[in-house]
Amino acid sequence: MAHVFRAFSKGVDGVFLGACHLNECNYITHGNYHALTMVNLAKKLLEHIGLNPERLKIEFMSGSESNLFVEGVNGFVKKVKELGPLGRGEGMDEKELKFKLESVIQLIPYIRLVERERLRLPAMPEEEYRKFFDSDELNRLFEETVADKLAIAQIVSLLRDGPLSTAEIAKTLSLTPSKVSKYLNASSKQRLVRYDESQKRFALA
Repeated sequence: MAHVFRAFSKGVDGVFLGACHLNECNYITHGNYHALTMVNLAKKLLEHIGLNPERLKIEFMSGSESNLFVEGVNGFVKKVKELGPLGRGEGMDEKELKFKLESVIQLIPYIRLVERERLRLPAMPEEEYRKFFDSDELNRLFEETVADKLAIAQIVSLLRDGPLSTAEIAKTLSLTPSKVSKYLNASSKQRLVRYDESQKRFALA
């Protein structure tokens, strides 16, 4: 996941991954299943920060199926061109794009831990994987374990530039004031932020 988001942070418009067919991994680690989990989770993250998840794609093929590789890459390149430049294609300016990608990158060690502890699935058909990552259960887990943590990390990052009000944070992160208040309360309990009475704004603790 770190390599994928590093590529996006360097301005790449799309990332294509090739993997062996499921159930045909040469190693007992089942790396292609882990890659599929990672891609599905990364797509959720892309969508969460306002980027089109179709900018990331995984295709399964063997070393002898060069035709599948060529077809997959050509189709993906065509799709990425339709989406336009990263960020600009989604109506996001360069500063906002950089901020959101950096927030995800800083959180990747934690996300990998969550994936290993709560989101790693046993080997199963690809369709079952996709059903799970589209399920209400996954959405709930994602909100509880990743989205909330990411929002807090983004708030802390914003406050490094100076104190901000709840409304200012909400506007920057495109969140409701009530959600921002929830994250600020959680951050205060963790002693990450504090309320500055003199400025009527939140600041780093």
